[in-house]
Amino acid sequence: MFGKKKKRLKVIFDEKLLSAIDIAAAEWEHAKQTQVAVREEDNELSAQTKLAEAKYTFLYMEARRRRVRGHLQSSIIEH
Repeated sequence: MFGKKKKRLKVIFDEKLLSAIDIAAAEWEHAKQTQVAVREEDNELSAQTKLAEAKYTFLYMEARRRRVRGHLQSSIIEH
């Protein structure tokens, strides 16, 4: 009785976290492709790419910390 609501909330927020990870991964991939497509090196473009990477990495690590079950794309992270 007391634990059902807690589990249901965890499932809801885990799904939102996975969705945010998917969006962040797509934004990071788009930023990388944009940076490659531009001929001149632009500091702002480089900063946006690094920000997108940091956002994705943060969300991914949070999902790992929370032990979220789902479709995490560990192959995207380049270490």
